Amino acid sequence: MKNKQFDFFTAICVLLMLIVIGFVGGTVGIIICRGVSSFPGHIANKETAFALFLSMKSACISSVFCFLLAVPTAYVLTHVAIPFRGTIEVLLELTMTLPYIVLGLSLLILFSSPFGKTLKNMGFPVVFNQNGIILAQLAVNLPFAIRLIVMAFKSVDRKMETVAGLLGASPFKRFCTILLPLCKSSFVSAFILIWSRALGEFGATLMLVGVTRMRTETLPGNIYLNVSTNNLDGALASAFILLVLSAISLIISNRITRVDRRKDRYEQV
Repeated sequence: MKNKQFDFFTAICVLLMLIVIGFVGGTVGIIICRGVSSFPGHIANKETAFALFLSMKSACISSVFCFLLAVPTAYVLTHVAIPFRGTIEVLLELTMTLPYIVLGLSLLILFSSPFGKTLKNMGFPVVFNQNGIILAQLAVNLPFAIRLIVMAFKSVDRKMETVAGLLGASPFKRFCTILLPLCKSSFVSAFILIWSRALGEFGATLMLVGVTRMRTETLPGNIYLNVSTNNLDGALASAFILLVLSAISLIISNRITRVDRRKDRYEQV
């Protein structure tokens, strides 16, 4: 039974919550109020359209590659007895906590080396190229995607896989018939969140490919360039687009999670 007493501690917590809501809501409100008025005059702008298309294209490609790498990695971390598992997990978590500009610096050094020059000679340039945007987004989001999928795999009852194994199902068959169906909603939700994060990635991208108008200009890069030239209306229009896309992604992700929880409750009943 919930305690209906409204004591001093609860009052302080509510007050702090209102401060947080006001602070966060205020920052979002500024983008909405100023962005709505700036949006109509800049959505038809060639540069804004280019930045929007490049952001969405690179986010889609990097998110797909992110999942193609994250799913098998998460499977190994949760289902295979490997040496140095703790070290590997610490390494992945460390890259999650590093500033993105540091990851971008590492990528810049890597792809400026003879290895990167060899890739360029083979027709796959990275530094100051759109390919670098995809790799920067991949480097930033891959550890996060692995963590989300590891959590999804750990939420599955291992007894089901054990029984299937005793009945002769191979690891691949157990993965396809048990893990994937049970984690489907988590996968979709995670993919949406990864895509949204890729859409707004800037630090690593700035370090690896820079921001060149109509060449390596994503929406965050467009905001940066507009602010640097004192074009606040253009920056607010791009910020508003990012806000709307992020909001849609979050709503879809939360919707999928709620539907999945309702199904679980219904099955338990």
